[in-house]
Amino acid sequence: MLFIRNADVYAPRALGLRNLLIGGGRILWLGSKAELPELPAALRSAAVTLDLDGARLVPGLIDAHVHVTGGGGEAGFHTRVPPVPLTRFTMSGVTTVVGLLGTDDVARGSGELLANIYALREQGLNAWCYTGGYHVPPTTLTGGVRGDLVFIEAFLGIGEVAISDHRSSQPTYDELLRLAGEAHVAGLMTGKAGILHLHLGDGARGLELVRRAIQESELPARVFSPTHVNRRRALFEEAVALARLGVTVDVTAFPVAEGEDAYSAPEALMRYAASGAPGERITVSSDAGGCLPCFDGEGRVSKFDVGSAGALMGTLRELLLRGMPLEQALAPFTSNPARLLRLAGKGEISAGADADLVALDPGGAVHSVIIRGVVHVQGGVAVRRGTFET
Repeated sequence: MLFIRNADVYAPRALGLRNLLIGGGRILWLGSKAELPELPAALRSAAVTLDLDGARLVPGLIDAHVHVTGGGGEAGFHTRVPPVPLTRFTMSGVTTVVGLLGTDDVARGSGELLANIYALREQGLNAWCYTGGYHVPPTTLTGGVRGDLVFIEAFLGIGEVAISDHRSSQPTYDELLRLAGEAHVAGLMTGKAGILHLHLGDGARGLELVRRAIQESELPARVFSPTHVNRRRALFEEAVALARLGVTVDVTAFPVAEGEDAYSAPEALMRYAASGAPGERITVSSDAGGCLPCFDGEGRVSKFDVGSAGALMGTLRELLLRGMPLEQALAPFTSNPARLLRLAGKGEISAGADADLVALDPGGAVHSVIIRGVVHVQGGVAVRRGTFET
C-alpha cells in the first residue's frame, strides 16, 4: 500500500492539495485529511508514505499510437526501427500505450505485435493494441478482424489503416466502410472501443472517405479515428469539421520545421481549443518507435527520424508555456483517449480509478511515475527497468 501526501491534484480537474491511499493497483481513498483513513493495524503499518510536498499530480499519460515493435523499413530492412523499451515510456510519464503496425505489416505481423504488448504488460506497463496495419486486406491472427477483436482481449480496434498516402493499398470507399462496420459490430459484442484508426498521409483526398462514410452510412461518427491530422494545415481544418460531427481526431507530436505546411502538436491543440469544437473530441499521440520519413518526388525515402514517447510531455509543457491551464491541457493526453478507447479507470484521478499517476517537478518535467500502484520513476530516475535494459 502507498500513502501519497501533499499532492496538488489535477484529476484532470484541479482539486487542490489532496492525499491519496493506493492499494491493489487502485486509488482507494482521496481526501484532504492529513492522516490515513481508518485501516486495520497490519495494513496501516505496511503502508509506504510518499510526500510530494505540493508537487502537481496528474493522471498517467495515454499514448494511443505507438509502434511497440518498432516501425520503419521503407528504405530497406536495415531501416527497421528496434522495439521501444519500457523506460522510454515511463521516463516520459506514459503509463498506458496502444500498439500498432504501420507500413511493414508483412515482416512484422499481428503475433509479434501481440507478443510485444504482453511483454510490456509483464514489465508493468498498461498496454493494448490494434489488429491490422496499413494495408487492406488487413493482417490478422484469427483470419478476420472481427474474430481478432472478439476473441483476443488485447485488441481494441482496427488500425492503423492508411488512406491518402502512396504507401497505402489505396482502399476503396466500400472496403473502408466494411472495415468500419467490422470494428463497430465487434465493439458492440465485446464492450471494446471498436474503432477504425486511420493513418492520414499527405494526399489531396485527405479525409474525403471518412466524410462520405459519415454522410452516407448508418455507422456512428465515433467509429472513425483519424490520426496525423496536423501534418497538413488544410487537413487539420477538415479534421476540426469532422470533430464537430462526432469524430475524435488525433494530433501527432512530431517535429515540424519552420515554414512547413503543418502544425506542431502544441499549435494544433491551441488552434483546436480556439475553434470551439468539442473539447473531448481531440487526442494527442507520439508515434513512438515509428519512422518519420521524408520522401522525394519519386516516393523514395530521402531522410527520416524516429518518433519519441517524450514528445507527449514536451507538448504538454509547451502548452503550459503558451498559457493553457493545466486542467484544460491534460484532457487530450488523459481523459479524452481513455473515453475513446473505453479504458475504464484510466485518464483520471478519483477513488476507484486505477493508480496510474505522474508527479511533475516545478519545471513541468517528470518527477515520479506510478503504474497500477507500483513506483516506476522516482526523483526523475527509473527505479524499474525493462528486462534487457541496463
